[in-house]
Amino acid sequence: MAEHSQKPHAGPRAPRLEYELPVAYKTVAGFVTDWAVNISRGGLFINTQKPLPVGTHVKLIVSLPGTEFPFDLAGRVTRINETHVAPNQVPGMAIEFVDVDEDKRVRLEEFVERLRKALPPEDRG
Repeated sequence: MAEHSQKPHAGPRAPRLEYELPVAYKTVAGFVTDWAVNISRGGLFINTQKPLPVGTHVKLIVSLPGTEFPFDLAGRVTRINETHVAPNQVPGMAIEFVDVDEDKRVRLEEFVERLRKALPPEDRG
């Protein structure tokens, strides 16, 4: 059964940009590598057949193109899409970034803005 976001909305959600990005995250079994299929300045969506429960705090390792080193981020699962629940729905989990320091926040925002400008106008959201 799919769960919906349990996050109270303080304002509009940051625009998501479709972009495949390798990401690693820690689970009880160790680090898992999957693909994020979209990103925004506030979070990302990881395509996985085994999403973590809503509310789970995760440590992420993200390598953004154009940055020299990967950096770690803290996040929280806000929504999951279970496998085979709805047609044309990507299975996985939405992760909201939490406690992002200023340097990482700036680098994320710069990457998302560069990506947005590189996309055709109809795909910019």
